[in-house]
Amino acid sequence: MALALSSTVAPRFLPMRLPKVCLALSGDTVEDMLATAESMAQDNPFIEFRLDYLKQPLAALPKIHRFLETHQYVTAIGTCRRADNGGKFKGSLASQLDVLTKAHAAGCQIVDLELQSAVKSKPEAIARLRSRAGLILSFHDFRATRNLDETLEKMLKIPADFYKVVSTATTLSDNVAMMKFLQTQSGSHALIGLCMGEQGIMSRVLSVRAGSAFTFGAVDANAGLKTAPGQVSARDLRGIYRIEQVDAATRIYGVAGDPIEHSLSPVIMNAALRRENVNGVYLPLHVKTLKSLIHCVREIPLHGLSITMPYKQAILPYLDNTDAHTTKIGACNTVVRGQDGKLYGFNTDIAGVVRPLEQRLSIENAKVLVLGAGGAARAAVFGLKERGAEVWILNRTAVKAQKLARQAKARTIKRADLRKIAFDVIVNATPVGMGNTRDCPLKDEEIQARVVFDMVYDPVETHLLQVARAKGISVIPGIEMFVQQAARQFEIWTGKPAPAGDMLRVVTIALQDRAAAQKQQKS
Repeated sequence: MALALSSTVAPRFLPMRLPKVCLALSGDTVEDMLATAESMAQDNPFIEFRLDYLKQPLAALPKIHRFLETHQYVTAIGTCRRADNGGKFKGSLASQLDVLTKAHAAGCQIVDLELQSAVKSKPEAIARLRSRAGLILSFHDFRATRNLDETLEKMLKIPADFYKVVSTATTLSDNVAMMKFLQTQSGSHALIGLCMGEQGIMSRVLSVRAGSAFTFGAVDANAGLKTAPGQVSARDLRGIYRIEQVDAATRIYGVAGDPIEHSLSPVIMNAALRRENVNGVYLPLHVKTLKSLIHCVREIPLHGLSITMPYKQAILPYLDNTDAHTTKIGACNTVVRGQDGKLYGFNTDIAGVVRPLEQRLSIENAKVLVLGAGGAARAAVFGLKERGAEVWILNRTAVKAQKLARQAKARTIKRADLRKIAFDVIVNATPVGMGNTRDCPLKDEEIQARVVFDMVYDPVETHLLQVARAKGISVIPGIEMFVQQAARQFEIWTGKPAPAGDMLRVVTIALQDRAAAQKQQKS
């Protein structure tokens, strides 16, 4: 797409296409900022210097100039946003314009000036700035997504090379509003548009598909190096979400839940899409209301969803049809949007339980103890009964265990009676042990079986598995269930065999990285 730039700056930009991701750099000192730029510029040649984060931005510019002189492949944006407008610069309007003018002299080809400052400036001052550098006129709404067209209309009264409209997503539906705005207006104007906030992550990936000239990525979204709420790291935008390949034909999938920030589903599913050459992208969807989710499914549209807590049961009334497993279990974890626009529900948690066990033993006639009576336990009990296993249920609340046992034609057992039966398999379908705790659903002496299967996958090695392994018992970590249920989802959505081995490898690495990061934070 050709960029609509003024005649004075067009020669610098027309021969090139700007990358889809601009790396936003902040830092307490210019040395910190430039050290990051030095380490990341090769992979991220489009950089925004947030000069307002520096105590003395003018004093920092000579060092930035030297960096840009020795990295001439870098395209740089200079931004010095005032505190009144969401930035950190506390100087006067005249000093802000002075910083931006000198930022261009230091090598920044583009500068960013917020609408509020531009309105207060003399038109000739803005024209003079724009005669020297490409100008982004920006507006940030830190509270909501509203009046996008009206905001752009106000901005267009001030000549600029890019118009940047950034809102805050308070619901998933706000992403739809931003996408429609970009689709409608980007044919006439060079726009940059996205939604801030965790519920706006969808827009950070899909905005370039809808018409945004580019989007912004953080250095590290998990290390306090974001320059805006909900910002995704540049590495993840390129690596996990493959943003450079996202186009009009890209199919959109996602995982819907609350919370969703720490979900590893995007890592595993995007790896599978990449491995099997599927033109698709899978996004985390922080759902506050199912109404807003269904709106996105219809309008964007979304082709497939993974449904996680707390919506596995609540999603059922929104579905046009469900498979037998969903009906039996009373919960749905997979949604497909058909070509007819109807929503079809499936439950792949059963595959997540059955597939790993079938690789170790014959399930038919196996004696299985299932710990828990919630959604995960229901999938385990029904799936194992389907394969002919003898199933006992142990739950903290006996009434829930008895109800599930009646529905699935299984049995319940009291804790005091555990030693009376020699179980082939123990399945932990409770959250006990999650989050690197040493909690365990059973006492060490109660862990007796041929196979112990823990559905908890973070950490990979729970206390339950550690004890079982020390006793010489074969163990199945929860990561295998996570992979196998996701593999079945992939197969339902794409009709292709899932690359389960690759999926297991990437999620194992992601969990190891997460554990290392948590350890480093504590030290």
